[in-house]
Amino acid sequence: MDVTERLSFFASLYRVDENPTLGMWLLYFTIIALSILVYKLGFAKKLPPLKSAVIYFFLAAGSTVLTFLGIFLPVAEGLVVAALILIIYKVRLRNHKKEEVSS
Repeated sequence: MDVTERLSFFASLYRVDENPTLGMWLLYFTIIALSILVYKLGFAKKLPPLKSAVIYFFLAAGSTVLTFLGIFLPVAEGLVVAALILIIYKVRLRNHKKEEVSS
């Protein structure tokens, strides 16, 4: 069985099987960026800087585990879908609030 057939989309895009060091770093930074985006769109509240730093530290630490899982499982792809759903929700919410104000 060929390992390249089992890789997730982002893992195969970054060629984790051919260049593991660079591929894993790219996958790690992709998962961190998508996790931050999903956090900001769906869950972030106004916090003091130190509390925000702690949250982002643990977000980065958790992304380490997700990166190893993301080689064969669609972790980054799921984060993309979550970000798209939250973007659509935010746009529709903003449009709804504009309609309420103008009515």
